[in-house]
Amino acid sequence: MENLQTQGIDLPRLGLGTFRMQGDACRAAVESALGLGYRHIDTAEMYGNEEPIGAAIAAAKIARKDLHVTTKVWQENLAPDAIRNAFDASLKKLHLDHVDLYLVHWPSRSMNLPAIFETLMKLKEEGRTRAIGVANFTTALLKTVVEDIRAPIACNQVEYHAMLDQTPLRKYLVAKSIPLVAYCPLAQGRFATDETLARIGDKHDATAAQVALKWLLDQDGVAAIPKASRPESQKANLDALKVKLDDEDRKAIAALPKDTRCVNPGFAPAWD
Repeated sequence: MENLQTQGIDLPRLGLGTFRMQGDACRAAVESALGLGYRHIDTAEMYGNEEPIGAAIAAAKIARKDLHVTTKVWQENLAPDAIRNAFDASLKKLHLDHVDLYLVHWPSRSMNLPAIFETLMKLKEEGRTRAIGVANFTTALLKTVVEDIRAPIACNQVEYHAMLDQTPLRKYLVAKSIPLVAYCPLAQGRFATDETLARIGDKHDATAAQVALKWLLDQDGVAAIPKASRPESQKANLDALKVKLDDEDRKAIAALPKDTRCVNPGFAPAWD
């Protein structure tokens, strides 16, 4: 598995997303993924599944240095004391003494960015998280964090896939050497019926979803965290790494409509 180097950590390019996975089914899915070779597990306080993920990690007995774990603080807990309390609770549920990456899950309209990142940087200094970052931040918000606060951001995790254009945001991230971690990289199953992706898949003995995933992972500075609970789906996503797209394929994917956003809650920022 290829890694991205960012702020002193190695971030595996392909990880396992766990949103909406719960309880024993979540634990089984994470155990399966770790058994198949996944070493990047993504969770969040809001997902309510850190405990079964912690149990799966403990059962897998993988050396801690070989495993990357990301979790996130929910937008209602962005005051400094609330961040600390949320972080402590996440570590306890995960049965870990540190995480590799701790993210602000969503920006909030009332947040105090300097206070948030002062707290996050202290957690990093204490060695309780190896790196810090953000999710769902626009270019304008990123500029404040990176250029004004000068926080050492290790990634911005956002929705990104072959049906959603993220060019302005990507240009800024590339210029600042900050990876983009793509969630919903398979557009919540929408690619399965796309004729263009299916045709490219037939050419490479791959599925439309594998083509879409490889299109993302071929881009500089992009990692992806597809959710997959079944072992067959997890393996199919790993096998996407073997697909070799050519210029003709990329041109066809570039021509797809790029205006499908799967995740757009009422509290979302004004997107770029």
